[in-house]
Amino acid sequence: MPNAIFQYAIPAVILLGILIFVHEFGHFIVAKLLGVGVVKFSMGFGPKIIGKKWGETEYLISAFPLGGYVKLIGENPDEEVSEEDQKKSFSHQPIKKRIAIVIAGPLFNIFLAALIFSLVNCFGVPLLTSEVGGVMKGYPADMAGMKTGDKIAAINGRKIEFWEDLSQAIEKSKGRELNLGVMRGKDHLNISVTPQTTLVKDIFGQERRTFKIGIESSGSYITVRYNPLVGSFKGLVQTYEISKLTILSIVKLIERVIPAKTIGGPILIVQMAGKMAKAGYLVFFHFMAVLSINLGILNLLPIPILDGGHLFFLSIEAIKGKPLSVKKMEIAQQVGLFLLILLMIFAFYNDIARIFTE
Repeated sequence: MPNAIFQYAIPAVILLGILIFVHEFGHFIVAKLLGVGVVKFSMGFGPKIIGKKWGETEYLISAFPLGGYVKLIGENPDEEVSEEDQKKSFSHQPIKKRIAIVIAGPLFNIFLAALIFSLVNCFGVPLLTSEVGGVMKGYPADMAGMKTGDKIAAINGRKIEFWEDLSQAIEKSKGRELNLGVMRGKDHLNISVTPQTTLVKDIFGQERRTFKIGIESSGSYITVRYNPLVGSFKGLVQTYEISKLTILSIVKLIERVIPAKTIGGPILIVQMAGKMAKAGYLVFFHFMAVLSINLGILNLLPIPILDGGHLFFLSIEAIKGKPLSVKKMEIAQQVGLFLLILLMIFAFYNDIARIFTE
């Protein structure tokens, strides 16, 4: 039991605690900057352990260390606000300010991911080398005479160091002949190959056309450290790519291309957090960045009770020129909460089923 706590529970608490705290801090800091009053800002939730009031805000450390919460003045439309506090009331602010405060939480999650990716790139990322670990019989590489242990140093005169660059160059060839500069021991060889068209299944299980020469990686890698400028740029690119993949995954899930049984819940997150922590701090933080993007984007879905639902209500208010009635918003919130609970139950069921089928 103690081993399970250290291996799984503590990494999961650190992971989710940071992600939710950053999310709530986004709401908090933007509200403060825009002059909206903050009644409470808590690290963790549940019963208060300790608290200190500075100005109008009470800063708390609460019992359960999974994130935090922010309470704004006039956060609820039916909340009674004194005339003196109306200028600091959330519900009395212009729509643009309210949108900025609501969207800040998800955006801070995405900013966190970009920061983590950038720092990981600067500290060092393991990249597969371009060394060949296997040659598939009957494929172009085999027929051209390539051998296990060959290292591809260039393609069409362009320097190649990493397997990712090699794969991209073959994919972009569109089946045109490639001239490979190959190092075999101390010998430098020029080998021409023409990639062949192959049908493969992508991560969503859909068939797509790709190009291959029939080689496998040796699995050897080197750690690459980028300077802060290059590392930050690559971090932004990674954040964009993961965000795009997350949105596409949601679309594919709605289209039922991805089966619903793949949806994971808290047990899966705890398991993954433990595994990633065991693999090393860089792997753990990379996982945190990916999960942070997921949290940010999922929170932007137009479901009542999520930030995206609040943005949806604000959009309706902007179009109509007046907010929805409190009763309609309450009904929508109740429906959203019901759907969210159903989704959590379903995800929890998937987690349990996954444990018994592994």
